[in-house]
Amino acid sequence: MTNYPLTELPETLAERTQRCAEVVRNTAETEITVRINLDGTGQSRLHTGIGFLDHMLDQIARHGMIDLDIDAEGDLHIDAHHTVEDVGITLGQAVFKAVGDKKGIRRFGSAYVPLDEALSRVVIDFSGRPGLVMDVPFTSGVIGSFDTQLVHEFFQGFVNHAQVTLHIDNLKGSNAHHQAESVFKAFARALRAALELDPRALGQIPSTKGSL
Repeated sequence: MTNYPLTELPETLAERTQRCAEVVRNTAETEITVRINLDGTGQSRLHTGIGFLDHMLDQIARHGMIDLDIDAEGDLHIDAHHTVEDVGITLGQAVFKAVGDKKGIRRFGSAYVPLDEALSRVVIDFSGRPGLVMDVPFTSGVIGSFDTQLVHEFFQGFVNHAQVTLHIDNLKGSNAHHQAESVFKAFARALRAALELDPRALGQIPSTKGSL
């Protein structure tokens, strides 16, 4: 067995420990900038104009150990739909850009997360094939002023542009806030697991096809 100095390892962790990206998305409806470090410490700076969305994005950063900086200005005088969807899209683009060729990642991630009476399961695959299967029977149509239908719009935007397969299930829950927060925390944990670099597979594409 060869013991390489960290700086000399082929496809080293040292070369891949700052997987960062910045994406700017400007449309007639929203102006969004996302900066991301997949190998961060869970720090976040979030300004979307939607308090509940900022709270959920903070869960992704903290529990995914991702540094996340998001600025968004949207047509909130209409409603929150465009902003939430476009933040999901731009975050997906940033993750796709930061993860690069996917060499050495574990690819699959899953997590169960409880929050009081709520329990959610999220499973993710960095497959290169966008797909969302989501079963979250929210017990309320709104959380404060936040439309719970927008949770689906956020994740649909994310999977389409991160090019991942994502399964989301809320297994138990009677409080809509708890349901949503357990979903986002489980998503963060599953994302962290999938993006983790496997020291036994550095330089390898995690697919028998040889590409993802």
